[in-house]
Amino acid sequence: MNYTNDYQELKKIFDPDLKEIPIPGASTRIVNIRFVSDIDSCEFTGKDDSSISENREFSYPVFVPEERSSSKALLLLHGLNERSWSKYLAWGLNLSKETGRCVILFPLSFHINRAPSLWTDPRRMQEQVSRRISATTEKTLSTYANIALSTRLTEEPLRFFSSGYQTAFDIVKLMKQIRTGNHEIVPEGSSVDIFAYSIGAFLSQVLLMGNPGNLFTDTRLYMFCGGSVFSEMQGTSKHIMDSRAYRRLNDFYRNDFEREIVGAHPFSGFLKSTQIGMAFRSMIDTERFRTFRESLIIKLKDRIRSVAMKKDRIIPPEGIIRTLSPGLKNSASETDVWDFPYDYSHENPFPLFSNNKSFDVDRSFERLISDAGLFFA
Repeated sequence: MNYTNDYQELKKIFDPDLKEIPIPGASTRIVNIRFVSDIDSCEFTGKDDSSISENREFSYPVFVPEERSSSKALLLLHGLNERSWSKYLAWGLNLSKETGRCVILFPLSFHINRAPSLWTDPRRMQEQVSRRISATTEKTLSTYANIALSTRLTEEPLRFFSSGYQTAFDIVKLMKQIRTGNHEIVPEGSSVDIFAYSIGAFLSQVLLMGNPGNLFTDTRLYMFCGGSVFSEMQGTSKHIMDSRAYRRLNDFYRNDFEREIVGAHPFSGFLKSTQIGMAFRSMIDTERFRTFRESLIIKLKDRIRSVAMKKDRIIPPEGIIRTLSPGLKNSASETDVWDFPYDYSHENPFPLFSNNKSFDVDRSFERLISDAGLFFA
């Protein structure tokens, strides 16, 4: 596997507006599938995001091997505040090669091509950064890359929940399409496993624990740089959100969220009366609904694997282990802590180098994909 070369080549040829993209030198092709979300993301927040039409109608890429050696499919979920598929294209291609499966790259609500192109315009976003920095004397770590998400979450932290809710039930719709034979590429009745990174792992855990419609009863989940409850994460990053947004988000979900549910809010019934709603609540803090969460994690232990990174400061390995190994019981889910031989970060586990360090990146990437392939075999 050559991550460095695959990254560069796939970035050149990928176009979400093309229906089908052949990959030079590979027996795998990319097919972009149109999707329409049935979920109103404003239902719980009172904030009108309906003008963001990209979030309702969009495409997602599927890596399709010429000769499928598996009747199963794989769903790949990305991290928070991603604005491009660039770094994930090589992940999708090599997971498809390794497993012989169709690999579906599905965007989270208001991410990647489900967000306005304005949010990735450095010049226009920098104007918002300047205004946000001038409004306070504190060092916020605001950047053009994180300003859109930071502003939206500071204004309304419930967007974190509503975006996850919309994505979760978009995935439910996708799973039903596959199960009933209404998917354009994946054969009817195919089972679907999940490869999830960062906040995608958090969402996947909630889906498996909640198991809406019994659609995830047999789903296996491989998590990379993810797996902890929300309170064990540290979201401040120039690539994710600034410190002001993270403090607002952290304070709301750890202190105010449960009080909000007591009132007559639109989301109260869902969170109190459904298993997936309870799963989300239990994944906020280590002590919140601990027995409920740990009993489900123990039941899922044979279907979950997590690989954490030693130097990850966004989702540190200690928090992942505490979440997935309740009481360090022998029945806990499997978690490994790796350390790559180069400078990496949570946001960029496979950086691009123009020197011999690229060899170390390629070998580390190969280790991850091979490990995931063994798990899904």
